[in-house]
Amino acid sequence: MAEDLTPVLVGAAQFSEKRFKPPAAYEPLLLMAKTAEWAAEDAGGGRALLESVDDLAVVSIVSWQYKNLPRALAEKLRLHPEREVITAVGGNTPQWLVNQLARRIQEGKTRAALLTGAEAVYTRRRVARSGGTPPWSQGADGTPVMVGDDRPGLTPLELAYGLTRPTSVYPLFENAWRARRGLNMENHRRHMGRLLSRMTAVAARNPYAWFPEEKTPEEITAVSPDNRMICFPYAKRMNAIIDVNQSASVILTNVSHARALGLPKDRWVYWWGGGEAAADPWFVSERPEFYTSPSLSLSAAGALAEAGLTVGEVDFFDLYSCFPCAVEIACDMIGLKQDDPRPLTVTGGLPYAGGPGNNYTMHAIATAMDLLRKRPEDKALITANGMYLSKHAAGVYSGRPRERGPKQQTPAPSPAVVSPLPPTQEADGRGTIETYTVVHNREGAPETGIVLGRLDDGRRFLAQTPPGRDLLEGLMRTEAIGRTGRVTRQDGRHRFDPD
Repeated sequence: MAEDLTPVLVGAAQFSEKRFKPPAAYEPLLLMAKTAEWAAEDAGGGRALLESVDDLAVVSIVSWQYKNLPRALAEKLRLHPEREVITAVGGNTPQWLVNQLARRIQEGKTRAALLTGAEAVYTRRRVARSGGTPPWSQGADGTPVMVGDDRPGLTPLELAYGLTRPTSVYPLFENAWRARRGLNMENHRRHMGRLLSRMTAVAARNPYAWFPEEKTPEEITAVSPDNRMICFPYAKRMNAIIDVNQSASVILTNVSHARALGLPKDRWVYWWGGGEAAADPWFVSERPEFYTSPSLSLSAAGALAEAGLTVGEVDFFDLYSCFPCAVEIACDMIGLKQDDPRPLTVTGGLPYAGGPGNNYTMHAIATAMDLLRKRPEDKALITANGMYLSKHAAGVYSGRPRERGPKQQTPAPSPAVVSPLPPTQEADGRGTIETYTVVHNREGAPETGIVLGRLDDGRRFLAQTPPGRDLLEGLMRTEAIGRTGRVTRQDGRHRFDPD
């Protein structure tokens, strides 16, 4: 029989401390080792499958610094893979790894691959609050091989104006999307509540979810002492939750090797195609528009084209969901209505299932595998987003092998060149707000207004508003996009005074 190099996902496993409640807090290395072994058992291959792994790929972690994490994991599992790699930072990387390794399997370069990641931020933060450091290992010696795009996500200028983390950047996209859609503040709040409430209903049924509880739209969006505003328009329950202890692992191989190991066929899930793109201007402040993501569109189109499917033939999705705007923009880019009845998440999303650093999408893939084993005729599209809508990956999966030949679609479109619009370092004159956010302190009080806009001569500017509470609250009550004002330079920074 001719060798069949069709890529198949044969095993997957997840860990969540909320479910398993171990007697001690596990470090990330141990979490990865556990889910890797569980994934091999899930596949029906056990030790023989693990020992056949040629590629061991670890998703970058944030909760602990190991010297050489891939090597440490290989030693922990007593494996001798040919390639050991760790990814650059980015939530796109689990799906990107699946795409890359599935192609290596197709080309006969890899027999089996283990993909894994874990975070233990929940434990790390609680130990730090008591003034301590977790007694975790340092890992193996040496420098790991890094794969993926490792460019920094923000410029020094963006950092100087307060765009320091996802919680302050993604609201810029959200507010721009609201204005583009012509929604007023209240209708937009209701829309976000409905979208996220729908996701909590999925999380409530997910045994690995960090917050397995269905919430009403009002419970999600209403600001209260236990749901304080973080950065307008996002209250606490609308943000990805990194404060978790979670892990997920997936094992890929080819059909011939799966048969040789006697892996039960009803456990196989087929990778039909993948797409990756980072075609937009890399830095947020240089994007011509803040309510769109051509790279996301390209990655999904590439995956669907390789799979030979249209979006209408997909049965369910997991759209990367760190914040509401990520789902809203993904729907726009893929061609889905906001009220599409098909599931938009299989886990419940990063705010409710959990956002374990860069590894969330590994959980989505593992969960999709469970669903496709139960409904093998279904097709799933999974999207993943890294940095600030900066780099994207997508994959199509099914419980049945892909038909070849007549169903194949035309190739995915080539990326168009989108010219960056870098902000000026010296602005003085009239300007108009393109998008903005209001940063709140830990007590929930508005503290800083951050504005991106255009001067009358068309140049982009970054600025902060005056700190007055009345002004900041006004920006949250009435639409500010399109509002004009005066840009001046004070104490080395631009200040925007609205009319």
